[in-house]
Parts: sequence; C-alpha cells; structure tokens
Amino acid sequence: MRDAATAPAAGAPVPDGTGRSAGGGLPGTWACPGADPGGADEGYAAARVRLLQDAELSGPDRRRALSALTDRWLAELFGPDAPTGTALVAVGGYGHGELSPRSDLDLLLLHDGSTDATALAALADRLWYPVWDLGLALDHSVRTPDQARTAAADDLKVQLGLLEARHLAGDADLTAQLRTAALGRWRAQARTRLPELREYATERARRHGELRFLLEPDLKEARGGLRDLTALRAVAASWLADAPREGLQQARDTLLDARDALHVTTGRATDRLALQDQDQVAEALGLLDADTLLRRVYEAAGAVSYASDVTWREVERVLRPRTVAPRAARLRGLLGGGRRSAVRPSGEAVPERTPLAEGVVEHEGEAALALHARPDRDPVLPLRAAAAAAQAGLPLALPAVRKLARTAPDLPVPWPAEAREEFVTLLGAGEATVPVWEAMDAAGLIARLLPDWERVRCRPQRNPVHRYTVDRHLVETAVRAAALTRRVHRPDLLLTGALLHDIGKGWPGDHSLTGETIARDLAARIGFDAADTRTLAGLVRHHLLLVETATRRNLDDPATIRSVADAVGSHGTLELLHALTEADALATGPAAWSAWRAALVDDLVSRVAAVLSGAAVADQTGGQELTAEGERLAMEAWRTGGPVLALRPQQGAGSGGGRVVAEPRTDGEAASGGTGPEPVGVELRVALPEQPGVLPAVAGVLALHKLTVRAADLRLVELSALVECAPEGRADSPDGDSPDGDGPVGQGPEGDAPDGRGATVSSGATASGEAPRVLLLTWRVAAQYGSLPQPARLREDLVRALDGSLRLAARLAEREAAYRPRRSTVAQPPPPRATVAPGDSAAATVLEVRAQDAPGLLHRIGRALEEAGVRVRSAHVSTLGANAVDAFYVTDAAGSPLSEVAAARLAQRLESELR
Repeated sequence: MRDAATAPAAGAPVPDGTGRSAGGGLPGTWACPGADPGGADEGYAAARVRLLQDAELSGPDRRRALSALTDRWLAELFGPDAPTGTALVAVGGYGHGELSPRSDLDLLLLHDGSTDATALAALADRLWYPVWDLGLALDHSVRTPDQARTAAADDLKVQLGLLEARHLAGDADLTAQLRTAALGRWRAQARTRLPELREYATERARRHGELRFLLEPDLKEARGGLRDLTALRAVAASWLADAPREGLQQARDTLLDARDALHVTTGRATDRLALQDQDQVAEALGLLDADTLLRRVYEAAGAVSYASDVTWREVERVLRPRTVAPRAARLRGLLGGGRRSAVRPSGEAVPERTPLAEGVVEHEGEAALALHARPDRDPVLPLRAAAAAAQAGLPLALPAVRKLARTAPDLPVPWPAEAREEFVTLLGAGEATVPVWEAMDAAGLIARLLPDWERVRCRPQRNPVHRYTVDRHLVETAVRAAALTRRVHRPDLLLTGALLHDIGKGWPGDHSLTGETIARDLAARIGFDAADTRTLAGLVRHHLLLVETATRRNLDDPATIRSVADAVGSHGTLELLHALTEADALATGPAAWSAWRAALVDDLVSRVAAVLSGAAVADQTGGQELTAEGERLAMEAWRTGGPVLALRPQQGAGSGGGRVVAEPRTDGEAASGGTGPEPVGVELRVALPEQPGVLPAVAGVLALHKLTVRAADLRLVELSALVECAPEGRADSPDGDSPDGDGPVGQGPEGDAPDGRGATVSSGATASGEAPRVLLLTWRVAAQYGSLPQPARLREDLVRALDGSLRLAARLAEREAAYRPRRSTVAQPPPPRATVAPGDSAAATVLEVRAQDAPGLLHRIGRALEEAGVRVRSAHVSTLGANAVDAFYVTDAAGSPLSEVAAARLAQRLESELR
C-alpha cells in the first residue's frame, strides 16, 4: 500500500518499488526535512537494540514489547499537532500487535479528505523518513476511507491488511470507521471473496511448496506457514466458518519464534530457513540441533496445514449450492414420514446419512460417526472409521476424530483380527489414505496405535533425493504399494512392510537393522503370526537390498546372486521385496526411480528367482562372445594403430545380458518408471591398441564434451585368430564419418548392445606371446544438453589425451570449478568416502566410492586406479540427486583379488585423490 505523496524529496535516495527501504541501511541514510537528529529517533533506536538484546525477553512477549515500543515511537512522530481528520493505522502483520525483529512496518496514513495536501505531505514525511533513517522496512500508503475501500476491492492483500487494522495515533473514530467498514464489506462479500482467497492460497502453495517437507522452508509463504494463518483469521472474520483452535496458537508461536531467531542470527529480513542458518537458529532457540529445529517447525506447519484443510472444507460446505428437495419429499419430512433427506446436485433425493460401516456414515461429504455409535465401547471403531473413510474417498469429519481420540479405548495387544483387517484396508486405499491418516495423526490416534510412530513423526530427511519427512514417506510408500498389490500373493504383508520399512530412522544406527527389531515388535502387536512377523522383519531389514545390489554390484558375478538369494530365502519374500523396492523408490522422489533402475532390479530378481528354484549360477564375468561389429572395429584399430570410434542411437529398457546401465550423471533427467522403451542416448564404441591410461582418458574426453555415462564395457581382444579369419573389407574411416550409417558411426548389428544399468567395465584374460591385442570399449552416453559432438572431434581429443598433448586434468578441473555453485553460503557436501565391501565377490575386490557428483568424477577415479596399478574388471555407477555411489571390481596385475591391506590402502588413496 503506497502513495506517490510519500516519496522522498528530489535528489534523495529512493526506496525500492515496494515502498520498503532498499536495504538494511544505517541511521542517516535519508534526511527527514525538519527532523530533529537528536530527538525521538535515537531514543527509539537505542531502546529497540536493548529490547532485542534482552536475554530474558523472547517469543510472544518480545514481539508484543517491540510492537508496543514502536507504537509509542510512531505516535510521538505523529505528534499532537497533526492536522485534524488524520489517523495513523497499523495494518497487516503489524496490525496484529506483534513485530519480529526485521518485520516490515505496515502503515496507513488515513485522512478524511479535508486536509490540506501540503500539510498531509509534511505529516507523511515526518512519519516515513525516520523509519527509513533507521533502515527499517516500510510498507506505507496515504488514503481516504473511500480510497482504502477501492484499493481493497481491487487487491485482496489490501483487504486482508485492513482486517487487521489497529489505531496508533490521531483520530480514533476515523480508524474505527475504517475497521468497521472493512469488516462489514468482508462479511457481506464473503461468498465471492473467500473462493478468491482460497485460490490465492493454492497458487502460493504451488509456487513455494509444502513447508513441512522442505529442507529450506519459507516460513511465511510456503503452505502451512504464516500466510496461511493470516488466511485462517480472515475466514474466521467472515463469520462463515472457523478454524480448529487446538494447537494453532502454539503453531503460530513456533513459526514466529523461528523467524525471530532467523532475523536476529542473520541480521536480515528473510523468511527462508536456509541450511547454513539452521544450526545458529537452533542454538538461538535453545534447541539441540538443526534437525530438532526442523522437526518442531514441521510439526507446527502440519498443524496449520491440517487446520487449513478442515477450514476450507467447511467453507466449501457452507458455500455449496443447495438444491430444493421435491415438494413430496418436503411434505414427508414435515409429516414425519421417512428420514430427513438431502438432495444431490442432480436433484435426486438421498438420505442425509449414508451408512459406510458399522458406526460410520457419510454426512455432507465427510465420514462421520453414526448417531448410535459408541466409541467408548468399540476399540476397533477408529480403524474402522478410518478405513471406511479412505475406501470411500472421504475426509474424516473433525468432530468424529476428536470424539474418537477422546473416548475410544486402546486396542488390546495383540490386536484382534478385525482391527488388523481394517488397518490393512486403510493402507490399501491409495491416495485417499493420506488425508485420513493425517487427521488421525493430528489427533494422536496413530501414536496410540503404533507407539514407535512418534519417533519418526515430522522427522526431516537431509538427503535431497527425499521429498518428504520420514513419516509422510512411509505413508506415501504404502500408497505406492497399494497399486502393486495385484503382483504379490500377500498384499497385507506388502502394505504393512511399506508402512514400516523406514521405522528405524527414529533411532541411532543403521535404520535397517534397528527397524528390523521394531518391525518385529509392531508386527506382533498388530496380530501377525510368527511366520508373518519374520517375513515383515526381513522386508524391513532388506528393503534396500535389491536396488543397492542391482546398481552397485556386478550381476554377472555368481557370488552377488547367491548372496541375495541367501538373504531373501524364498520366492514369496522375493516377490514382496521386489514390489516394496519399487514402492519405496517411487515414494522417495523422481531421482530415485527410472526405467533403467527398474530394469536392473527386474534383472536381479529374475536371476535370484532362478537360484531359488534350484538353477545353477553361471559365471559371466569374463564377458560375452565378441560380435561381428566388435571384430570389425578391433581389426581397424590394429591396422591403423590408433583409436576407431563408432556411434549409433540406442533405444531400450531391458537389462538382459547381465551388463548394467548407469544412472545418467548431471543431466537432470529422471523417469518415473514407465513400461515402454525409453531413449537411452547413443552407443559409443572405441577400439584402440592396448596401452595404459585408456579408461581415464575415455572417461575424461566424454566428460569434457559434456556427455553423461550410462553404461560401459571394456574388453581386451586377442587378434591372433581374428587376423586369419577376419571378414573382407574393413571398418569405415577412423573418424567415424560414414555417410550411409552402416559403419562405425551408423547403426550396427542388432542384439550386441550392452544392456543393464550401471557402468560395466570388464577386462578380458591376459594374452600370452606376441599376439596383437586391442582394447574394445563400449559406452552408452547422452548429451547433458544440446546435440552430440562429432565423432571426429571425439577421436581427435582422445588421441591427444592418450599422447599427453591434451591437458585433460586441467581442462576438467576448470569445468568442475565452473559447475560448482559459487555462493559461499551453500552448505559444503560431506567429503568423499571409499570403502571395501568384503565377501561380495570371489573373483575381485569390490571397492565402493561415494562422492559428490561432478563432471569428470569417473575420470579422476579411473586415473587413481590406473596409477595404483590395479585392473578394473567392472564398475557400477549410480547417482542419487547430487550423490554418486560407484562400485568397482578390481584385481591386481595377475588378475587376483587384492589383499586386505592392499585394498585398504587403495581405498585411502582414492579418498585422498578425490578430496
């Protein structure tokens, strides 16, 4: 709310276009005409500093004290000699009577229209300039009541601000008339303005997200934040509906306390709780750590969100058009014949209360308790009501939830069969489960049913791959699992396992191991028998087994398949674990699941299922038979003495053949797991005479050309037999510029593309004698953006990288520096870590590397392994968000696994190289 009459004089610094000061300026930034530099301004500034530094004053008391102090200062600035017919009014957040340390001052200079323009401008200068001088943010306007009414009609934000109007100085009757008129118009126009307010809230939530699920939430604008509390007060002021009051004031205090601490610790007027500020804010509030802070903020936001949902449902019910019942139906109601009837929008008369389950009815679009229900005598009723509501796609009525929480007794332990069945029915309702579960959780019913739930409730997850808190992620996993119940023989175990799979995150240590113990206790509590309890505990224990093995281990290694089969134990458990893996990943976020990852898991499951059926595990680590195109490229490389490149487009979603397709690196792609074939970039084949440094050189050149690695295969080809029986002719030109598409750059023979997911790099057996040998590498790559580079350019850079004329490491370091975020305030990622996975393979040592994903990371790892003198049998690349998790199968020069000491030293060396 601004007025041109309040602008600073010509030549003075101008505030920004919002009417607020352009920064946290120092006293003296603007000079107020006629102001006394030694007057009330300095007294207010000193008093303000003392108040904000008072350790004994915090929270609502400090906000009210700061508001009162500012009130007195502004009243002094207004002065007793102000023109008649004027008033100074606090509106918006300031009008509510509480000020955060860096909050805007929302002020309206109100006048009745009779005041001389010069005197009014002088009064405005006397008010606004001292505020600017102190560097305070100011949102100001100068209006008559009629102008205020017009502005409110045109701008919903102005209308909401006027609902909080509070008199500060001047003509109190003028302020009272403004407030009375604003409230009267709001109530008279509520049926048209409340839908506008709801649309505004919905759009704001779309832009800023859900506060309780954000790692860096906006305390004001995000859904569940302070803006929603303002909207709830506006709804209440309309007299059409009211918000549930339980916990709402406490939630508001929590959000405001967090914002106060954020203002004080950062010295900025910010509402975003950034990662780098959270530890300081937590300390300022006397909390244990940043996680404790986020959990408290999330709980408050959840209370606000739930209150908003309930309130807007009530508004919708009140505003819903009412259809007049047919005359006969009305007469029957008047004469007492039949039930009271409501009318559907179609005009069809229906009973006002429609039975849903024993003790549960549908009433005005909500699931409510039947009139005859006795929750004090029916401990299963909370679960029955929740299941009935979710299955019908209805919200639980707030009075019903409150009554159940207040009067329903606890279930006996173990639960009766009916309770367990209703519980599974609730979990299997799909998306409709979420609002019903949240209503029960808000009333404390979930914690009574599952005591360990309280430890995961509103618990943040620092991994940016996760889009939800732990508790919501568990519910979302059950929602996803509900769509997969036709794939398993025991849907009840799948749904329950989905809900419990991360329950261990509320305790220290490995959440899978901790969760196994908790799941066993909860399964027995719910009433599952001993065999089902063991199965559920196993699902929780191994819920990451399939996806981690598929993306980080060599599926051609028999030891990998046997270890998974031993852990799973049965076809039934494998079936459940397969569905749980997909549900868990889909509920995590887009970066956690794709068609590639699904194909990998499918491949692993099929191999493990074969082992569980008694089939032998074939050792395919030596690689598959060389294809005709591979022979052609190898011969061409031998004849030319240099690298030969071939490019061809690829389309696929399978993972047959045992090779692994990696997640794309740094290209921002994510798939949701569709069933059709998915473009996977192009296949790049490189053949060149055997020499050291090939792996890091190829990986570096690909990174330099902004190509992401999705799959790779490296083989050492002995040409002694090929030289004698090679087909006539030769591969196309070494630069791969074949115009017809049938040579190195065109579409090669079908069926020889590496399938699977992870970057697989296999080395062949060591040749003896002087037989010529050629390295054959197959990579699946995709452009991060733009078009693919020309094969000739790739070959040229590869030649230069191998002969040392291309400073590959320096070029990649420059690109990585450009790729790295430049803001110094960005939280630093944890250091890279390399570990040895003992026993995962009998033929090689498995080295797992976890690091921040960056251009050239594979090049750096390959170079370090090359310098260490080890041979890479295979490598599996997986990327989750900004985190790379790569597994390398390495041997010594003789092809044997490394000793424990050598493996440990190699891991340490890798960590040092990647820091």
